[in-house]
Amino acid sequence: MSLEQFKDSLPAYAKDIKLNLGSVLTPEGAPDLTQNQIHGIALASAYATKDAAVIAAIASESVLSDPEKEAAKAAATIMGMNNIYYRFVHLVSDKEYGKLPAKLRMSVIGTPGIEKVDFELYSLAVSAINGCGMCMDAHVREVEKAGISRTGVQSAIRIAAVVNAAAQAHVIETLQALPA
Repeated sequence: MSLEQFKDSLPAYAKDIKLNLGSVLTPEGAPDLTQNQIHGIALASAYATKDAAVIAAIASESVLSDPEKEAAKAAATIMGMNNIYYRFVHLVSDKEYGKLPAKLRMSVIGTPGIEKVDFELYSLAVSAINGCGMCMDAHVREVEKAGISRTGVQSAIRIAAVVNAAAQAHVIETLQALPA
C-alpha cells in the first residue's frame, strides 16, 4: 500500500493525522532536516509502532539507500531494548541500579553503517515513541553536538508523533473490524 492509499484509508476522526502525514514528511514540514533524514526517521518510527500497514506505507515512499533502511531497522530494534532498560534505570526509586553496568551489547550505536547523526536522529524518534526520557536526553545531546538545531530536533519528534498517531488510528480501525 502506498502512503497516499494509507492516508486515504484513515477514518474521518484522523483527518488531522492524514494532513500532518502530508506535511511532516516534506522538507517544508520538517525544517532543518534533509529528505533522507526525514525518510529515515519516518521509517524507524514506523518500525517502532510495529504496525505492518504503517511500515509498508512509509517504506513505499522511501528514498533511502539499503544501509539507511537497515539502520532504521537497527535503531528501532536497539532502542526497543535500550528504552526499556534505561527507562527502568531512570524511573526506579533505587538509584543503585543506575550504577550497575548494563551488560547489554549495543555496538550498532557506535557503528551504524550510516552517518552517526542520522542514526542518532532515528534513535531519538524511536525513543520518543517508546517514552524513554533518559534515552531522549542522550540522543538530543548527540544530535545537537553534531549540529542539528532545536528546530531539527523538533521536526524529528513531530515525525515520530505523527507516524505513531497514524499507527494508532490504523490499529483502532483494525480492532473495530474484528468480530465481537
